[in-house]
Formats: sequence, structure tokens, C-alpha cells
Amino acid sequence: MIIDASKIREARHAKGWTQQQLGDVSMLSLRTIQRIESQGQGSLETCNALCAVLELQRADILVQTSAKQAGPRAISLRVLFITLLAGFTGGVVFTLLLTYFA
Repeated sequence: MIIDASKIREARHAKGWTQQQLGDVSMLSLRTIQRIESQGQGSLETCNALCAVLELQRADILVQTSAKQAGPRAISLRVLFITLLAGFTGGVVFTLLLTYFA
């Protein structure tokens, strides 16, 4: 999940906590807190733990991604599906033509 790192940092500062204190209260490691605040990467469980201790809603800290921002993996899956569909259709047509003209 992509978490808005600035919102986590702001909420932590508002409570006057260090990263270590936030980790202790949320039962997350210091390294996890550092990763969230620097990269915005975290699991659903991490997100839920932070929401509980920082008194935030999950929707408030998650970064919304649109279909236009889909990663290369999503695009390559679409291309793969279209290619497979075209290949299958082409194979069927080719087989029918061979059968008809043979």
C-alpha cells in the first residue's frame, strides 16, 4: 500500500513522538516507521496499526492511485492479454482457411 508519508510524519510530530516512540506505541519496528516516512511503503496491517495509534482514518493516509498511474506491470498484463487473444483468433481463422481451401 502507498501511504502518505507526510501525513504520518505530521501526525507523529503533533503528538511529540520520535520515530522510535511511534514504533513502540504501534508495535512496529523503527525500520518500518523509517521506511513509511521515507518511501511511503507499508502493509495493510502497518497502516491499521498507525491509524489506531495516531487516531487517523485509513482513507486519510492512503495515497489514491488512478488507472492512468498504473504501473508497468498492469500495462504489460493488458498487452499480454491482447496479444494472446489476437494470436488465438488468428490461429482459428488460419485453421478455418486451411480447412476451407484444402
